[in-house]
Amino acid sequence: MSQSSFQEISASDFFYRNRDIAGFTNPSRAIFAAIRELVENSLDAAESLKIPPDIYVRLLPVGKEDNGSQVFKLRVEDNGSGIQPRFIPSAFGQVLYGSKYKLKQMRGTFGLGGKMAVLYGQIMTHKPAAITSSTGQAKIYSFKLMIDIQRNRPIIVDRKVLINKEKWRGTIVEFFIEGDYLRAMPKILEYFKQTAMVNPYANLTFVDPKGRLYRFTRSTTEMPEPPKETLPHPYGVDVELLQRLIYISPHKTIVDFLKNHFHRVGNITAKKFLAFTGLSPTKKTKKLSREEIVTLTQNLKKFKEFLPPDASCLSPLGNDLLKAGIMKELKPEYLVVSQRKPSTYAGHPFIVEIGIAYGGAIARKNSFQIYRFANKIPLLYDEASDVSYKVINAINWRRYKVTPDMPIAIVVHICSTKVPYKTVGKEFISDREEIRREVANALREVSRKIHHFMSKREHVDKERKRISIFAKYLPRIAEFSTSLAGKETRPDIKKLIASVRKYGKEE
Repeated sequence: MSQSSFQEISASDFFYRNRDIAGFTNPSRAIFAAIRELVENSLDAAESLKIPPDIYVRLLPVGKEDNGSQVFKLRVEDNGSGIQPRFIPSAFGQVLYGSKYKLKQMRGTFGLGGKMAVLYGQIMTHKPAAITSSTGQAKIYSFKLMIDIQRNRPIIVDRKVLINKEKWRGTIVEFFIEGDYLRAMPKILEYFKQTAMVNPYANLTFVDPKGRLYRFTRSTTEMPEPPKETLPHPYGVDVELLQRLIYISPHKTIVDFLKNHFHRVGNITAKKFLAFTGLSPTKKTKKLSREEIVTLTQNLKKFKEFLPPDASCLSPLGNDLLKAGIMKELKPEYLVVSQRKPSTYAGHPFIVEIGIAYGGAIARKNSFQIYRFANKIPLLYDEASDVSYKVINAINWRRYKVTPDMPIAIVVHICSTKVPYKTVGKEFISDREEIRREVANALREVSRKIHHFMSKREHVDKERKRISIFAKYLPRIAEFSTSLAGKETRPDIKKLIASVRKYGKEE
């Protein structure tokens, strides 16, 4: 009988073998995913300093492959916070290393996207990535990197230090990638349009392989407040997290541990919880047995007096910025938006923002145009699996005088410290009951305003038809009446039509 052999593989090696789960499924999807991940890193870097982002993306063709795909040089440049030189190699050359593991709203979730783009480019072309960055200080640091896939470590091919005379700040990422741009083009252009919609304070510039320039100009310099890092909420804690917190905690007693490691837990609440659990406030945290830790975790979820999470760790757009973005990109005739109050699922705070746009430049189709966003990221794939799509299709729209063939666009933005994506590729949001309920309530709220607008339109259309009938037949009636009465002068029809218009307005 043959014996099984066991081996350990690194995180880089795992994603090298399973790159499909990160969205790099084929040449067209890969080139879209690479652009998306790097643009989102750039947006986060600028927003962290509350600087209106200026992002430049260029895709330059450099050669053709035998399989029909093409090799491109991708360059993404931003004006963000920049990266300190000691972090640059690992930030782009070590999978699952990054600044995305803090408990606050961020576009990135896994610290994976930018590295996966570089890794995919290396796999397909075996060429290093060039990273140039500065935090605005006296020097600019430039690295050429490759990833040691088996050890998940960066390999520094070259390193330069330049004098930063102009005090430039930001990051430039350049690497080679194999892809199918012709197939990816519709999604890439739609991605830039939707990113401009949900980030109306950003300038986005894209130069495609044929040299065509696409520019999405900001319509405002107002920006939402950056999210603040927060502590875990008691309702979102599991046994493993509780054990980790106990291991690193400098606080000796369990009451001090609860106050300092959990969100919105004060002295009174902590003591009430311990009374509910049956533990002494002076009990030493490090002395808790495994059984007590499990019981403590279960009781954290059962105790009903914990305050809900606040929204300081979130950065929603707000009604004004959402309106500005939709007006800029969709140019509707009528627009209504709404932001729901913060809610929670499994201890994670989230906010739902909704907009419904009607008419104007919005085209008529057989179904609504649905725009889905999560933490200001456009979600372009797997629409039918998304919670928002399911909620939209479950609503009885006729009661709001709306039908799917009308020129209507529905915008749904969900922001959270932990968006429940179904895949690592961040393409759609899973159907959580709490999120479904908030999306449905937000839709009903804006739909009532759409109903009012449609009712007014209906009334105006009726009056317009009524007046057109009067305008058509009154001259003949006046002429016939004048003849019957034996008069020579016909009555003034304009006064009659004006009186009809006035009566219609009063109605």
